[in-house]
Amino acid sequence: MGTNANNTNGINTGHAAAVPGHARPTAYELIDSRPLTGHQKSIIGLAIAGNISEFFDMFLIGFVVSLLTSAWHLTGTAVGVILACSGLGTVAGSILWGRLADRYGRKRTFCWCVLCFVAFTVVSAFLPDGAWVPLAVLRVGVGVGVGGLNVVSIPYVQEFMPAKQRGMLSGLASVFIPMGLLLGSVAQSLIGGNWRILVALGALPVFLLVWLAAVPESPRFCQSVGRDDQARSALAWALELPADELGALPEVREEGTVSYAMLLSNHLKPVVVISLGTFCFVLGSSAIQTWGQTLMKDGFGFSTRMVAYLFMGVSLVDCLGRFASAWLADLIGRRRTVFMFGVIAAASCFYAARFHSNGWQFYAAVLVIMAFADGVFGILNAFGGEQFPNDVRSTGLGLGYGIGASAKIVSPILMGALVGGGYVSTNIDLSVISKAFTFFGACLLIGAVIYLFARETKGKDLESL
Repeated sequence: MGTNANNTNGINTGHAAAVPGHARPTAYELIDSRPLTGHQKSIIGLAIAGNISEFFDMFLIGFVVSLLTSAWHLTGTAVGVILACSGLGTVAGSILWGRLADRYGRKRTFCWCVLCFVAFTVVSAFLPDGAWVPLAVLRVGVGVGVGGLNVVSIPYVQEFMPAKQRGMLSGLASVFIPMGLLLGSVAQSLIGGNWRILVALGALPVFLLVWLAAVPESPRFCQSVGRDDQARSALAWALELPADELGALPEVREEGTVSYAMLLSNHLKPVVVISLGTFCFVLGSSAIQTWGQTLMKDGFGFSTRMVAYLFMGVSLVDCLGRFASAWLADLIGRRRTVFMFGVIAAASCFYAARFHSNGWQFYAAVLVIMAFADGVFGILNAFGGEQFPNDVRSTGLGLGYGIGASAKIVSPILMGALVGGGYVSTNIDLSVISKAFTFFGACLLIGAVIYLFARETKGKDLESL
């Protein structure tokens, strides 16, 4: 296809300029000027349902481990390894699936992520008692599926949405992830101590494949691989219009497969910002997601059922925080939002490190930390995806998020090492909170500053990025 002197990253930056003299709106101008259709909302709904159901299992393992610490006589080190293995899988999955999504498409990769996640979850439910090492290994496979879905679903949504609402609408894919924690809390409160049933519930996302079959591939991906007819069909589906009523598509120069060397050569700064920033924000929130239930039950003496109720509250404030960050990002900008959330989360960590004389005081700090440290992910990954052009969006986001998600390995292992090698149920010294949360707070401050170096993308169309 022809190129244009004003192209950046192989894509014409002005929709109207692509068809000089034509009064008819271009295809993406229609996306930007019309209200959301039912089909566009369906794409958002699919991403939301996918992330809720996938992270339902990721959060559920925290409840499962809190049950197994006594039943299997797990040490702090063993618990840390089990929880860290999910994080290890997330790192590998983010990098792997992000790359494949730019090569084979968002839709096909979404399907593979679901199948991977469900398969390893089902096998986990049939492990013999005491088999914590096989459980840890299987958690790597679960994490691979989950990590991929997170970085694939956001570009999938972004590439169907209008520019002025893209932060909020693509952020919705992440906003409701904490509902997975809420569902995990409800499941534990209803099912109680049967860990096998709790794990087996994680296979329910397989039904997402029925929904996925009804939606098309991303139009931006189709164009990036030279399938303009499919791109036009996908846009017609999204707008609920006949394809012949759409205006012109922007010109795209087909680059072929972009290597990691080229990605790092052309987009090193955003990869570094996303990697370091994600690491800092994930570190504190993942400690609460994975160790929070055990700290509340075995450290502060709350019952298993009470812990489930308390983490319903955690999931609700987390959702509110994510919604607020997605909304504010379109109002005041991405960088300001991330910085503000990071500073407030850091202050809350320092408070938890200093004041945790009883469980309720610590729980209050946890609520604020999760509302801001994890709540920032209502925009963080969407912001990361916007740092890259269409042809490497998933690859760039996947690599940056994957490297940063290594904090999901570091955080639970760090907490496990601080708790020590004795049986968890009899050996939690609450002084670990002071050490760990001081460190987490410092990391969150660094993360807030790092994102000030990202390119502001508020209101910009994807073709200009």
